Amino acid sequence: MALSAEEIVARLEAAGAALLAMPARGYSTQLRQMKFDVVHTALEAYGWESAVARPPVPSAAAISAMDEAFGWLAIIPEARYVLRRILGARALVHPLTERHLYPWRRLGTMLGADHKSVQRWHGQGIDLIGAALAKRAG
Repeated sequence: MALSAEEIVARLEAAGAALLAMPARGYSTQLRQMKFDVVHTALEAYGWESAVARPPVPSAAAISAMDEAFGWLAIIPEARYVLRRILGARALVHPLTERHLYPWRRLGTMLGADHKSVQRWHGQGIDLIGAALAKRAG
């Protein structure tokens, strides 16, 4: 089963969203000190502060799919590491707003290239991954 370019991009973006939705901190083996939250104002005490929307923690299946999709980046040869960087950065999509963390123009500025060139290189990276996945499947 060969994947189309759109499917590969969608899988990479879903992997980036799952990565960004992972909790930043969790249980550790360090000793922790018990701290009580201090209420500074009456507004904070009664919940008048705006709530922070957090993305839901990805499921185990989403994490496995993320690992598989990010493993595809290793298909790109090391000599073309810029393609890996572009695909990895472009895969990072905010899980709630679904906006790319690195738009084309920002990637172009980071790499010192035109944003149209970055889009073309992104397509070349997707084509490399698609060809390798098609070769594995058949």
